[in-house]
Amino acid sequence: IQVSVFSTTSKTVILRWSSYSGATSYKVSTALSSSPNNPIAFVMFGPNTVMGSISSLSQDVAYTFTVEALSANQTVLSSGSTKTSTAPDMMDPIRTVKPKDSSTLMVDFNPKTGATSYVIRVENTNGFFREDSASSSPAEIKNLNPYTEYQLSIMAVNDAGRSQPSSHVEAKTLLPPPQLSTSSPSNDSIIVTWAPVSDAVLYTVFMYKFASNTLEKYNTTNTNLTVTGLDAGSLYVIKSLAWDPEGRDGEESLYVNQTTRPPTPSSVNVSVVRSNSLAGLAVYWKLSQNVYDTVDYHVTSDQNLNCNSTSSSCTLSQVGCGQVHTVYVTASNKAGPSHPSSPVVFITFPCPPESLTLVESSEGNCTLTWNTVPYADSYEAFVKKGDGGEATCNSTRNNCTYQCQCGYTYLMSVLAYNLAGSSPEGTILNYTTVPCCPESVSVSAVSADTLEITWTASRGAELYQTRAADNSEVVLCNDTAPVCALSDLRCDSSYTVSITPCSEISGCNHACKSHTKDTAPCMPTDLVLDPKNSSVVSVSWKPNNRAANYTVSAESHGEYGQNVGRTCTTSGNRCDITELPCGSSFKFSVMATGGARRSLPSFSTFLETDPCCPVNLTVDQVTQAMSNVSWSHAKAAQSFITSLTSRRGHARCHTQDSHCLMGCITCGTNYTVTVETFSTTGRATNCTYQGFSSSPCCPSGIKLYMLASNSLRVYWRSTASSHSTTVEMLGTSSNYTCTASAGENSCIVENIQCGDVYRLVVAPLTAKGSKVPFCPYRLYSVTCLGSNVGT
Repeated sequence: IQVSVFSTTSKTVILRWSSYSGATSYKVSTALSSSPNNPIAFVMFGPNTVMGSISSLSQDVAYTFTVEALSANQTVLSSGSTKTSTAPDMMDPIRTVKPKDSSTLMVDFNPKTGATSYVIRVENTNGFFREDSASSSPAEIKNLNPYTEYQLSIMAVNDAGRSQPSSHVEAKTLLPPPQLSTSSPSNDSIIVTWAPVSDAVLYTVFMYKFASNTLEKYNTTNTNLTVTGLDAGSLYVIKSLAWDPEGRDGEESLYVNQTTRPPTPSSVNVSVVRSNSLAGLAVYWKLSQNVYDTVDYHVTSDQNLNCNSTSSSCTLSQVGCGQVHTVYVTASNKAGPSHPSSPVVFITFPCPPESLTLVESSEGNCTLTWNTVPYADSYEAFVKKGDGGEATCNSTRNNCTYQCQCGYTYLMSVLAYNLAGSSPEGTILNYTTVPCCPESVSVSAVSADTLEITWTASRGAELYQTRAADNSEVVLCNDTAPVCALSDLRCDSSYTVSITPCSEISGCNHACKSHTKDTAPCMPTDLVLDPKNSSVVSVSWKPNNRAANYTVSAESHGEYGQNVGRTCTTSGNRCDITELPCGSSFKFSVMATGGARRSLPSFSTFLETDPCCPVNLTVDQVTQAMSNVSWSHAKAAQSFITSLTSRRGHARCHTQDSHCLMGCITCGTNYTVTVETFSTTGRATNCTYQGFSSSPCCPSGIKLYMLASNSLRVYWRSTASSHSTTVEMLGTSSNYTCTASAGENSCIVENIQCGDVYRLVVAPLTAKGSKVPFCPYRLYSVTCLGSNVGT
């Protein structure tokens, strides 16, 4: 027989089994699972029964149930068994039930020993039935209807089943939250509305200003609330709840954000702004402080102009002259627009005056007239001269008088003004006066046959006629520039020069004064040079002018350099040039001067002086028998012969360089030094310099002798020198020196470190105390003998 558990309670288990053919009855017996062979109760069922219960059991106890199919004589035909535990016993009633919100109840109960979970049964009088599982206390019962009374009972559950429900308790959910709608009809009020909440007898609205500690509470029985006296442009956070007849506050609504409308803009100011040729109205206002979120500003004019801004200014464009605008500024945010600002009436700049007329009332004065224009408070006339100069004239009438001058083209315009600014530029009147006479006239002789005339540009002049005349000829020049060169004139002559300015409009001015100018003296000729010695030359020429002074110039040139010259001046025909320097080639010429003018220079004659000696000469000894002689630059010298001469012999070299390496020099000998310089043309100069003494001779026959106390004596062959001698021993780790006085040929080096290789140099000292640098060195290995110096 197949046996299974259909259901269990704390005291009853219902079993189900399969029918067995031939069975006349079924016996259901139970025993504790700990003693399955000791039945404690049984129940008999008829042959047609396949489900039965056995009661009077203990709660939460494990039992073994056996079902036997019996024959008519009570013989067991077949049997089957199953195990299960009884359910827990009925729990205590729920301790407390509190509403959490309009759709949730909080249930608190005492736990049951042996229960693995709990089932809470929820019912109401309208036939609602629901069972919710809970694992512990307290438990939430969700998704209930608002403001509805419920009966709640609880059952304990284990693996076998559930207990009987406890006696029920009653609880009622809260009223649902109002569904809020808000708006701001003005900058200091908010309207809150909501749909009626069923069974509500009172409503409470909470209002909190953002970023402050202010919380206001309002009670009403209506379904709307208007709150005034709020701060403009501020954010308010709003919530609400309903009260039921029992005096319980219902579930709170969600927070709703509402901003009051922004404050009306104040301190509105209007001015004109210009960009290129376009004009607009710049509107400014004062921004309100502590305003929440972005505020948009809308500026309008009764002339159908508008602009938008989020700052404190906005520009209305485009505007014209002579217009009257009434300007409003409105602030807007998410709540809506504010009241428009107080209107500002603004008159734009006036239109430009027309019909300009010029009347020359008297000599040197002109009167400019124009038509008046609406909205103009004053006028300003601008008179611009052709050279860029400007003059202005202010007037509250329709005319202005100013001074006219010759030689100007006048551009005249008039601007009208009011508080908004100036009018656009209007008609420009063009008027030109007669050209003036040239000023700052300068006539100069640029050569023997040419006069250059310059002057400042004449006002109004477009062309200049320049005329030069003497007793026998007239030379003319026409040009547009304020400069003219009259050529092919006679030298050493007097000319009368006049300049006549002309213009296409007003013609020429023939009243300008003339100027007298002499041309330059004529060029001297037949130049003759007579050298008196190596630095003085006498120059003579043929005079050919009425009265002139003559200047003789001797200038160096070509490869010998520039900017070295000599001059002499005389009113006769002969002059001496002195102090000519060496190494120069001079170009001689004569120039005549009459007043401030000079003639062309005469044809030139050339003369070359002897080459110079080098200023500096140095002799450096390279080795004991070789010296390097070097000298500074010698002007005009191309090659040199350098000589070293002594009683023991001499050395000589011929070179184009500025130095020479000379051998066969004897050490310790005084030499005479001479240099002979040669120019490119073969001119020569002998130069003598201070004598040269070759360095002392290096010692020879150098030997080392071992002494006591780790010392060495350095010996050399006597040279009978009047110079001291220095000894240097340079090792890898130690260096030693000693010095011998003049006439001595040895010195002692003490405390030598043995076991090293030393570089030994013996050299005489020069008169200045420096060591002769080119003496040879020798390498010596100083061995050790025990702890002393060895061989």
